[in-house]
Amino acid sequence: MKGKLKEELTESLRLPKDLMFGAVIVTATGDREIYIENYKGLLEYSDDKIKLQTKTCTLTICGKNLVISYYTNDEMKIIGCIGCIRYS
Repeated sequence: MKGKLKEELTESLRLPKDLMFGAVIVTATGDREIYIENYKGLLEYSDDKIKLQTKTCTLTICGKNLVISYYTNDEMKIIGCIGCIRYS
């Protein structure tokens, strides 16, 4: 019930869900780069798969020649040939 109330309040006040729920923000620019915000940690890193833990799910990026171009505690940029983005 508490989660439902928070969601309804967020909707009615038009507050950003990423701030209220800590949702991951994924911004893809074509199939060559991805910006990710609000991740918690790196679980797996290879040139064909990068797996991240977020507050609400696991995020997996698959492709070829994947490289983490830069990262901070809050965001990262992944470049390469991106084949898929999977939430689980």
